[in-house]
Amino acid sequence: MKATSRRTAFLTTTALALTAAVVVTLTGCGSSQGATTLDKSAKVQLTMWTGQTEEAEKLVEKLAKEFEKDHPNVSIDVSPGASSTEDLLQKLSAGFAGNNYPDISYAFGAWASQLETSGRTLDITDRVSDPAVKWDEFSDAARKTVQPTGKKTIGFPAIVDNLSLLYNKTVFDKAGVAYPTADWTWDDFRDAAKKLTDAATETYGYAYSVSGSEETTWQFWPHLWQNGGEILNKDQNKATFNSAAGVNALTYLRDMAIDDKSVYLDQTDTKFAQLFASDRIGMITSGPWQLYDLKTAKTDYGVTTLPGTKGDHQTVSGPDIWALFDHKDKNRAYWSYQFTEWLTSAAQDERWNVAVGNLPLRSSEVDSPAFQAQVKAYPGLDIMAANSVNAKQARPTVPGYVGLSEAIGSAISNVLQGKGEPQSALDSAVKKSDQALSE
Repeated sequence: MKATSRRTAFLTTTALALTAAVVVTLTGCGSSQGATTLDKSAKVQLTMWTGQTEEAEKLVEKLAKEFEKDHPNVSIDVSPGASSTEDLLQKLSAGFAGNNYPDISYAFGAWASQLETSGRTLDITDRVSDPAVKWDEFSDAARKTVQPTGKKTIGFPAIVDNLSLLYNKTVFDKAGVAYPTADWTWDDFRDAAKKLTDAATETYGYAYSVSGSEETTWQFWPHLWQNGGEILNKDQNKATFNSAAGVNALTYLRDMAIDDKSVYLDQTDTKFAQLFASDRIGMITSGPWQLYDLKTAKTDYGVTTLPGTKGDHQTVSGPDIWALFDHKDKNRAYWSYQFTEWLTSAAQDERWNVAVGNLPLRSSEVDSPAFQAQVKAYPGLDIMAANSVNAKQARPTVPGYVGLSEAIGSAISNVLQGKGEPQSALDSAVKKSDQALSE
């Protein structure tokens, strides 16, 4: 699981920064004209960039060979596409400029709006509206990520995740605190965190990143959304997280960190998980990528949904996508769609995403023997899969998101360390975010 599943929500600054370069090069020359009428029996050569590690790559290659066997006129050249997933965006950018880009490519969700505005993606909205596709089996966040502007559907979800509440049973038992339930409110959570904290043993009830990275930022979004706040306005060109909802959310975290002293403030983004695994932190909010390490450490843990506000238990997800590209060739477009729909069907997803330890793409897979075998190996994975229904909103995929993330991440970090007040810190972050969104 550890070697093949990826922490999709964590987008590196380098990868995100490359989006600016894409905007410049996406407007290059158009692709040459291919088949203008569809011939389903015509020979077709497709190129697919998977962005995967070796084990997952081999599984995709195997599945592609099966598809080719069933469709002898179709040949699919499958490769990672680049030395790392992060490098795919730069490779796509260069490919657009030189008319040498794939038919299908893995892409971080944060790239979706740039890919759509390139004019090089296929729009498959009409096709996925077919009831046979069972589009509603994908989570709301996953569907929204492949529909970045709401005007086009540029591909299929590829990998999904979400934040759930993980709790250390050893820490809870030692403190005599009842385990969290799916009905917990944030008041319940705060009360438990205080009881779990023990200064004498340097044990904390909760942990939060103060690195200022996307780790800091995306952990904040469920608090904002559950309080009724929004990251951006409807036009997605102005930040709105300094609303009363945002201030209330940040004040809550500040009070836990400074007044209660129940939060371990992590400067590294990695130490908190290690401390949780070694019974020094009672609760963390994390995802499926964490379970391998907990199993290895033999940590006695449990998983449930995030605490809620007035029954709202929204979480945040970091979906990645299979983007489909237009080569002005109806045959290539047809078979690109057919293969990707087949690959993301429940039957095939169980043999790829589920097989490598990722959450299933579709809700219909949760009860499958394949996924239940993974749940047995990694307890709590089923809770995380069910939690996908709480992933109702997608993080923005606008070009200025990296600047926005840095701005609010810095604000959150400062406030939690006693270096500012929630309202003024968020106001300042909004000004910086709006500047990033306008560039």
